[in-house]
Amino acid sequence: MAFEDLVGKTVAITGGAGVIGHALARGLAANGLNIAILDLDKGKAQRLANELVEQHGIKSLGIPCNVLERPSIESARDTLVAHFGRYQFLINGAGGNSPKASTDIEQISSDGIDLEGSFFELPESQFRSTLDLNLMGTVLPTQILGPHILKQERGAILNISSMNAYRPLTKIPAYSAGKCAVGNFTEWLAVHLANTKVRVNSIAPGFFLTEQLKFLAFDESGELTDRYKRVLESTPMHRFGQTNELVGPTLFLLSSLSGFITGVTIPVDGGFNAFSGV
Repeated sequence: MAFEDLVGKTVAITGGAGVIGHALARGLAANGLNIAILDLDKGKAQRLANELVEQHGIKSLGIPCNVLERPSIESARDTLVAHFGRYQFLINGAGGNSPKASTDIEQISSDGIDLEGSFFELPESQFRSTLDLNLMGTVLPTQILGPHILKQERGAILNISSMNAYRPLTKIPAYSAGKCAVGNFTEWLAVHLANTKVRVNSIAPGFFLTEQLKFLAFDESGELTDRYKRVLESTPMHRFGQTNELVGPTLFLLSSLSGFITGVTIPVDGGFNAFSGV
């Protein structure tokens, strides 16, 4: 087994019942890790946990957790320790965008200043909510779950950034700002913990063929929308990613194979970030 140093170790995944968290949980369980699935939807988290136990013979548990509420995270931590004894890894997978924090238009027209559907009409509450989910939804679990990891022989924290941290996409300013902040926080915390045995890194997914993306990328006839045709034109590999392709970089960054790597973000994007357009 390529990542045998991870076998029997425990990882807590926030947003673990979501699309990316779900894929990572399956991939890590297949490599022998015990999985704590922290999610708002306890039922969905526990169903996944049951599947992982049955399919891979590891320990797994679904734990209710709101990553924006300190008492909820503290309760999840206590349940985690009571069930698993200890945990060595944290993956901050909770996050996402809201349509209410997105603009309807990509650019304001030069033919008269019409602000309808523009950034200037975004509700402050929705902008803050999306920003908080992505940034504070990473900061708070790290602050509360991290000290236990520091007490272990070694450990790692992995954040989920996004290509939006490098190249902000049109329409989603709050999500882009939040993920950019996650990348900066990853670097800051890596330095803060560099003299401990805990490393901090992140991965930045590009465009992955999730159920949500299928809904956004294809029209009713099954054809790609103009926006996502441009996405593929800007992705040198000319395809969307599959969520299981996030597992390899994750295993690498958690394992001792990356023992001298901290404070980095690995793009998993089919070359999207490297492509200049020409």
